[in-house]
Amino acid sequence: VVLSNEGLVAHRAAAVLYEAGDAAGAARELEPLLAGDATPKSVLELAGRAFFRSAQLRRAEDAFRRLVERDPSDAYARFALGRTLERQSRREEAAACYRLAAAMDPKAEYVQAVERVS
Repeated sequence: VVLSNEGLVAHRAAAVLYEAGDAAGAARELEPLLAGDATPKSVLELAGRAFFRSAQLRRAEDAFRRLVERDPSDAYARFALGRTLERQSRREEAAACYRLAAAMDPKAEYVQAVERVS
């Protein structure tokens, strides 16, 4: 999926806002790019991170679930979904996500997340 010129500008602006610590601003900038099933992976990932950081957890969950549906082997998307679920006090669901992420990619951060919720 390729972004239009306007989409590329919005994505870059959102990335700058996110890096500057304005996660809510980044999320607002990405909003128009999230409609439909053809949203690029980079947009979904940045949106999920921005929603998570700005405590818009349901929206973060939606973005990360869309990433997992698109690519079930994406360990980061599963880990990020797990973090979002854990932050919503949904530990059992988070644990399942963390276990899959750690099985796919045994990064210390993923393994520690499994241990933390188990």
